[in-house]
Amino acid sequence: MVVISTREFRQNLKKYLDLIDKNERVIIQRGKGKVYEISKDVKNDRFFDDPAVQERIVKSIQSYSEGKTIKLSDDQLKDLLGI
Repeated sequence: MVVISTREFRQNLKKYLDLIDKNERVIIQRGKGKVYEISKDVKNDRFFDDPAVQERIVKSIQSYSEGKTIKLSDDQLKDLLGI
């Protein structure tokens, strides 16, 4: 992963697009609090690419496989969600 400024990106556009073509993650920081990621693969999902989310999914599948889950009825689920 490479983190660069918008100025650096503009000045070296070809360099960073070549990195993106090689599946490198390019993060562009624009001022304070504005961050952008450019990817050639539109299928990327930032939620599921997050290692913390992936870890929680693996643990959840493991818990299910070990029988450490309970089944909720539709009504119980609605009550739990407040709908």
